[in-house]
Amino acid sequence: MSQPFADLPVPPYFVVCFSSQRSEKDDGYGDMALEMERLARQQPGFLGVESVRGDDGFGITNSYWRDEQSIRDWKNVTDHLAAQTKGRADWYRYYHVRIARVERAYSFKMEI
Repeated sequence: MSQPFADLPVPPYFVVCFSSQRSEKDDGYGDMALEMERLARQQPGFLGVESVRGDDGFGITNSYWRDEQSIRDWKNVTDHLAAQTKGRADWYRYYHVRIARVERAYSFKMEI
């Protein structure tokens, strides 16, 4: 569902960095991850998402938001709360959430 790089506006905006180590239990994880991305894209203030997961189960998902209120509102969406509960019970051995304001952004692209 995701593109490799989110198409983001000029800063400032906010990023939620979710770093996680998966457990061995799958139990619908992939479907839930796709559903959460679909639902997040519908939320006011959502700007984009970038996500990767290694073969060792370590992953990072960065979701980008217009403002802190949009992040708070997303955190409290009923289906997102249910996914968080399921994640703590079954899918993650541990995770870290970091929220930051992006002040500057730049990029490089090799032309082929």
